Amino acid sequence: MRVRQATVEDAAACAAIYAPYVTDTAITFETVPPTPEQMAERITAANRTHAWLVLEDPADGCRVVGYAYAGPFNARPAYRWTCETSVYLEPGRRRTGGGRALYEALFARLVERGYRIVTAGMTLPNEASEGLHRSLGFELVGIYRRIGWKHGKWHDVARMQRMLVEDAADDPPAEPI
Repeated sequence: MRVRQATVEDAAACAAIYAPYVTDTAITFETVPPTPEQMAERITAANRTHAWLVLEDPADGCRVVGYAYAGPFNARPAYRWTCETSVYLEPGRRRTGGGRALYEALFARLVERGYRIVTAGMTLPNEASEGLHRSLGFELVGIYRRIGWKHGKWHDVARMQRMLVEDAADDPPAEPI
């Protein structure tokens, strides 16, 4: 597997990977799959301030089979060193190392850009996502109970976070890029 920075040319593949999560699961609370054009806008925005990476499978003609990205955690200035992350793989690719490869490359890119903390949210239950995040050093910081309604029922969302850089002092860090 190969991880690289996403471009707008990857938008259709990312939209195709994401669509079944939107239509068939509560893993995301979106209810209408984004179009390739909308996904291209998301890729452009993420790459401008954070990062969006794709996973290619060389055994399958270097086809995009997953992606991970980061974006702002919160718009207020005090949160500017913190990102929210997500990772999506094609069905059948879970627990193959693809999510880990994407996240490790994403974290390295975020550190280069000056970010200190990453967060993630996941609809519960989601054993695969919980396991991936725990294995990468994320810690559970809370659970929102019955916060999202999708597919005819209420869902809980777990919130996790991970330090990218341990602060040595209380001095203000450099501004993120």
